[in-house]
Amino acid sequence: MRERMHAGLPYRGSGTANETNNEPAGTSRTSAEAARMTDRYQRLDLDDDPAAQELLGDLLGSMGEAVRIRPPFYVDYGYNIHIGDRLFANFGLTILDVCEVRIGNDVQIGPHVQILGPTHPLNPVDRARGWEGGCPVTIEDNVWLGGGAIVLPGVTVGHDSVIGAGSVVSKDVPPLSVAVGSPAKVVKTLHPDERSGQYAVENFPKEYRQQIATELHPRENDRTRTSEELS
Repeated sequence: MRERMHAGLPYRGSGTANETNNEPAGTSRTSAEAARMTDRYQRLDLDDDPAAQELLGDLLGSMGEAVRIRPPFYVDYGYNIHIGDRLFANFGLTILDVCEVRIGNDVQIGPHVQILGPTHPLNPVDRARGWEGGCPVTIEDNVWLGGGAIVLPGVTVGHDSVIGAGSVVSKDVPPLSVAVGSPAKVVKTLHPDERSGQYAVENFPKEYRQQIATELHPRENDRTRTSEELS
């Protein structure tokens, strides 16, 4: 039954905790066992114990460098979650990973975000008989999920996108997009060289403004450096 769960096929949830024969290594953990691991992670993290990160690595399917998840942190199983480098997740992250959940590099997650993999039949008979399923979720590189956002089963959030606080993401979000609302809709396309408001270029320190200028006009800066070297 658990193989059906991982494949996104209908299964009865009551069977997944006990049917562990012939399962791939590391995929027979029950939800109760995962809950005990996250509880221990919280206690270790609050004590600044280095063992917290080791336990987090054991809980997850894979984890990159410099990952920071502030407890409390809730999962269904943990082993279906794959996280890249430099993730920061604030308090109360919930990931229900009946199928794979993949999170890229440099992702920022606000407080009380939910990433939900499980589905249930619309058919009332099948639902009453305990059938359920799931779909994978992908959060690509450099995404910011605002506080309280909910990402639903089967969704991909494209790289460099922003999901507004409290939004419910029910469909794929293209890269470099701002999506807000319930259901979330794209309201803006982002451009890497666009800065305004609080983060207007003039509000940054001088050193960073110079770095931005170099990135925006690399050829012009190369010519300037070459002229200076020849003079």
